[in-house]
Amino acid sequence: MSLRSEINADVDVARDGEFTPLRLSDTLSVWPPVVLAPMAGVTNPPYRSLCRQRGAGLYVAEMVHAVGLGTRNPKSLQLASFAPDEPVRSIQIFGSDPESMGDAARFLVEEVGAHHIDINMGCPVRKVTGRGCGSALPMRPTLMREVIAAVVRGAGGAPVTTKIRLGVDDEHITWRDALEVSAGEGCSWMGVHARTAKQLYSGSADWSAITEIKSVATIPILGNGDIWEAWDALRMMRQTGCDGVIIGRGCLGRPWLFSELAAVFDGREPADPPNLGEVMVLMREHAELLVAYFGERKAMLEMRKWSAWYTKGFAGAARVRDRLQRIDSFDDLDTALRELDPEAPFPTTALRMGRGKRGGSQSTVHLPHGWEQLSQLERPAAEHSAAVKDSGG
Repeated sequence: MSLRSEINADVDVARDGEFTPLRLSDTLSVWPPVVLAPMAGVTNPPYRSLCRQRGAGLYVAEMVHAVGLGTRNPKSLQLASFAPDEPVRSIQIFGSDPESMGDAARFLVEEVGAHHIDINMGCPVRKVTGRGCGSALPMRPTLMREVIAAVVRGAGGAPVTTKIRLGVDDEHITWRDALEVSAGEGCSWMGVHARTAKQLYSGSADWSAITEIKSVATIPILGNGDIWEAWDALRMMRQTGCDGVIIGRGCLGRPWLFSELAAVFDGREPADPPNLGEVMVLMREHAELLVAYFGERKAMLEMRKWSAWYTKGFAGAARVRDRLQRIDSFDDLDTALRELDPEAPFPTTALRMGRGKRGGSQSTVHLPHGWEQLSQLERPAAEHSAAVKDSGG
């Protein structure tokens, strides 16, 4: 049995025919049913390449603001760039203006060559929700419908998907509206991060909510949240009935997770995670890709965060981490890595160590002025009546 945590001790590899490929369109399917989540500052072409080579079924570019694409902002255009050898060009956009979102989708498909557009309706951060975007958008069902319809039209036949959270907070659960609109406007699937925006990344993802969503869905549902090991993906799909999984923080500094996922979905036991020496080789490969994309100075600034993720949990890594956080060149990286023990095995304790965004929940989700009041105006009249009837007076 390959290395795994106690929580997954009894999970078996996929049985023949147990799972099926995800269908984005008549000509585009995804196997294994595993999607690399779009993550800001993470899923640029270099990291997408590492994950694709190791078996990610679909690899989505980090989200880009539709307005930035409309003005041809240089930073937005760089975020929307793809490596020449990427066979599937997948990207996530965000915005709350239907016209700019539709124009962005049209530009990405016609000018950039995107094959798939994902709409971000789940980001919980203030600078996104404060614009009425991300997880704030599903609060406005009519506006959400207009946005999705505009993107579907702009994509001109290229598949469109959505990614959501369960809601803004426990008092504003929005997944039902998001599901109805996503299905009604022809989206190929809906991804669900099983937390609210208020939770950020705290606590545990509510997989039971994915089960409930899947039970009423008419389009495929992808589950997201707390997939740290390949075995977690199998547990999630078996417990919830979801059609695929989205991998976020669990793969930070661990692109080999996709090799493990590909193995278990193909019915094979995965290889054990790499030892520290193998990780160091991978770190340098990643650094070389970043240099080719950003140039050495910017690449080394990027490698500072990646170095912490790659070495997390390894014996003896903590004493070198400060040096890794100050690297400015390849020589600095190599000098720091020489202080590590290449024979150190991958620690079992690191299998489920959190990476990336951490911390507690936020006290409130920042919304545009009057957003909640506008959301009530967009509720169907029958829902208003039901809310009054059930309010207890």
